[in-house]
Amino acid sequence: MFFTQAATSILKVNLGIKKAEQVLIFTDYPKPPETWLEREKIKEFCLILRDIAESLGARPIFYEYPETGMHGIEPPEGLWKIAFGERTVNELKKKGLLRKLLKKKISPPELEMVEVLIKRFARRPVNAVIALSRYSTSHTNFRDLLTRICKTRYASMPLFEVSMLEGPMNIDWRALKKRTLAIASALRKAEIIKIKAPNGTDLVLSKKGRKVYADTGILTRPGAFGNLPAGEVFLAPLEGTAQGILVIEWAPTRSLQSPLRLRIEKGSVVEITGDEPYKEELMKKIMEHPLNSNVAELGIGTNDGARRPDNILESEKILGTIHIAFGDNSSFGGKVRTAFHQDFVVFRPTVILTKGTQEQVLLKDGIMVSDRKL
Repeated sequence: MFFTQAATSILKVNLGIKKAEQVLIFTDYPKPPETWLEREKIKEFCLILRDIAESLGARPIFYEYPETGMHGIEPPEGLWKIAFGERTVNELKKKGLLRKLLKKKISPPELEMVEVLIKRFARRPVNAVIALSRYSTSHTNFRDLLTRICKTRYASMPLFEVSMLEGPMNIDWRALKKRTLAIASALRKAEIIKIKAPNGTDLVLSKKGRKVYADTGILTRPGAFGNLPAGEVFLAPLEGTAQGILVIEWAPTRSLQSPLRLRIEKGSVVEITGDEPYKEELMKKIMEHPLNSNVAELGIGTNDGARRPDNILESEKILGTIHIAFGDNSSFGGKVRTAFHQDFVVFRPTVILTKGTQEQVLLKDGIMVSDRKL
């Protein structure tokens, strides 16, 4: 019964699904020999979403595919065919563009060609997407083209666990929206953002010319995109401007045995120090491609129902935290396109916004504060 109520809320409140709309619901599954009990629960929830969408008069499609193994990797061709239409995908293949899209090796002029083809051939793209894959599709060409060109509403739910339905999903959505929009408004007025935390984090970055996004969980507007659970304000810092130290105490799904210290210069990670085993995994990802070291995102959590620090989907939404991501930022205002995007949460931060000689303290040790406006 609770699954049914939660699924109905996602479809009606968060996405505003209407009669006759086409809704794509997808997940991924572990490659053998790996197994993950939570995936079975997620598939069950996907099927409940499908059945309820159908009862609302919508036209749901469920799809699953083998997991990609990393956040930010493009989903398989089969999903593209469902979302954009088989004719669109065939035209992209004829022009030699699909492979480049899937490999994230598309040039700006080629991307313009893709957009023209989608506008021409994608007659009936899906109206809404519920992305329940373990590995995130948020920072992909797939998601960007759907929301930006086709105006598809897109709920991205990587690493989702059904327990979240009773925590960060069981909240006052109006209050969350009001809080999130207020923080976004403050950030939009700033030029430079300074971040400090008790763990030794000390960063400064520029947001000049960059758009600030508010993830409120209300995805009813055409082209709306966000996470569920929702609750963050985020932006792509100006490339080459981030400078300082980021100390991480949590990997995406577990606590580190000891902190890792990342030295950042001119917008990129240049050194990682510490004895934690996760260091090798992170260094491998960072060194796979020069662009993977890019400081891609600054986010601020706004969800007062989020609690868990061991699941990045929920932890980056915790009210009063900030998160820094590395890698791709091309889908939310940045210029870096790479098949990697990973977030890290910092607890109890102090965040100071500056514009010229004016300052505003947004967070003090993780607590929202009221200060003079910029």
